[in-house]
Amino acid sequence: MPKSPLPSIVPCAGRTALVVGGTGPSGPDLVEGLLQRGFETTIFHSGTHEVPLPEEVRHIHGDPHFPETIAKALGGSEFDVVIAQYGRLRHITNYFNGRTGHMVAVGGAMTPLAPRFDPRWGAMGRPAIVREDQRPLIATESDGKLGYRIAEAAEQFLAAGQSGAFDATYIAYPTLYGPRQPGSPEWAIVRRILDGRRQIIVPDAGLRLESRAFVRNVGLAPLAAIDNQSMAAGKSYVVTDNDIYTVRQRIEFIAQYMDVEVEFVDMPFDIATPAHPLYRSGPEHRATRGDAIREELGYCERFDTATGIAQTVDWLRSATAREIDELESQLGDSFDYDFEDVLIDSWRRMMGVLPRSADSDYRYSHVYRHPTKPGEAWRRA
Repeated sequence: MPKSPLPSIVPCAGRTALVVGGTGPSGPDLVEGLLQRGFETTIFHSGTHEVPLPEEVRHIHGDPHFPETIAKALGGSEFDVVIAQYGRLRHITNYFNGRTGHMVAVGGAMTPLAPRFDPRWGAMGRPAIVREDQRPLIATESDGKLGYRIAEAAEQFLAAGQSGAFDATYIAYPTLYGPRQPGSPEWAIVRRILDGRRQIIVPDAGLRLESRAFVRNVGLAPLAAIDNQSMAAGKSYVVTDNDIYTVRQRIEFIAQYMDVEVEFVDMPFDIATPAHPLYRSGPEHRATRGDAIREELGYCERFDTATGIAQTVDWLRSATAREIDELESQLGDSFDYDFEDVLIDSWRRMMGVLPRSADSDYRYSHVYRHPTKPGEAWRRA
């Protein structure tokens, strides 16, 4: 069921905005929001993926990954607001030092976090659901090159804001899903169902928790920061779906939405290799809260998770062959059903010969007394 959009729009007639990106899955909604606010809007992107946008939106084509190509494309241009959700943030930060009043940067929510056994997490390690006030970042490149680069760029960006280069707001996105999302993990399930597969291999019963966000919602997050510039200046926020679901729940919903019944074949993560593209990383939970942007800036989703996944499935089922080829290349799923059948058969045969202990028929018993007469001692019910 769609939810209410942000309640208010601040008029900004005569002001200019640049979106670095703008043609990705969340771009059109962000651009539309800027136009509604009266911004004269420009997008700076490679030009590889053009999407329908209003005629008044100006396009600058160039590569936002290198200092020289950024400078060549923008040619000294200045903007009142910049939303950087594509390219290399450290170079975009350097270019806009003194060339914008407010810069909103988008980065990753989980990838730049310190490894789960980093001592900064405390004696228990990284919690299953990370708090917004406890987000230590990767400190060395050896812990993950991509995460380290994201963390480094975020810290440089916020430092530039503190130095007076511009008002800086950093917004961290988790795994995104929705129409046109690159490498959509949902395709790992949707294609199997379309191909007639009814046995779905899931690691660890599919109980992994992962924070995600629907692409039609996240474009509202930079707009919330722009609407509340003074509050958002110098801050970092996380934006996620309000609810966190397990992998199994998402698969169950997809199967139900596609009107089929599937059988889950549970295996340990290390054995369940056909499901690794669905997880995209290791078996650990990748969950974080995103409450501050709601409480401070009034962010609110327009669509709930069920609606978002349904729209994702609809798009995947109608995508062109070219779009699917690109998506499958990014996803890296081999869809090797012959191997899956052999793996399932081997796993079930192994499970059939494993010894059973006396605890195999264990049944939980409530640990507090429920006596049927005075003085009766606790006993297993």
